[in-house]
Amino acid sequence: MPDADTVIAELEHIASPAARAGIQRFFKGGDPKTTTLGVPFGHVFQVAKRNADLDLDQIERLLDDNRYEIRMAAVAIMDAKARRKRLPDGERKALFDLYLRRHDRINNWDLVDRAAPHVIGEYLIDKDRAVLDKLARSTDPHERRTAIVSTHALLKRGEVTDTFRIAAILADDSDPYIQKAVASWTREAGKRNESALIDFLNRNRNRLPRTTVTEASKNLPKDIRRRLPT
Repeated sequence: MPDADTVIAELEHIASPAARAGIQRFFKGGDPKTTTLGVPFGHVFQVAKRNADLDLDQIERLLDDNRYEIRMAAVAIMDAKARRKRLPDGERKALFDLYLRRHDRINNWDLVDRAAPHVIGEYLIDKDRAVLDKLARSTDPHERRTAIVSTHALLKRGEVTDTFRIAAILADDSDPYIQKAVASWTREAGKRNESALIDFLNRNRNRLPRTTVTEASKNLPKDIRRRLPT
């Protein structure tokens, strides 16, 4: 069975010092301890796929590492596990619990985006979703991003209510990565329910930044966009 040391050794073997600076620019989490190995994420995902049977305690070891690509491998393995259709309910819950318990290490927008839809969103399909509201009100911007990004699993099933509810909580969020997520996810929700998107934009007209309104409404007909708040 693979372990954390196996994953780390594979990543260290293919690391390129010349690639470090280019990869580091993607990290916006503000953690001064985070460093980079120099492994393009395409290669990180290949390593994660080969080691998708990693036990949760070993995944947590990867999350504890200060290197960006190693934490990305951890969340990619979590995502790969969560995508398994026949994953036992107990294992799915364990992934969900690990993600939330170690959210301090899932501290960049792309770490959230890689795992939240399947690890958090899919788990909540048939469960109470109050945890999303709690995350949306967190002081941690990465937890707030998890709240909106997780609703992708619901959008795939045509459910838009949770996306618009969480987006309303985040409407006046000052973090640009939260606003980008609000715009993207409400735009996707609008593909399923155009009138709900228009209602959301009008109800939150005094709270949403103009750029968010513009991005969220870009797929709406021009005559409707002209009547939206600016």
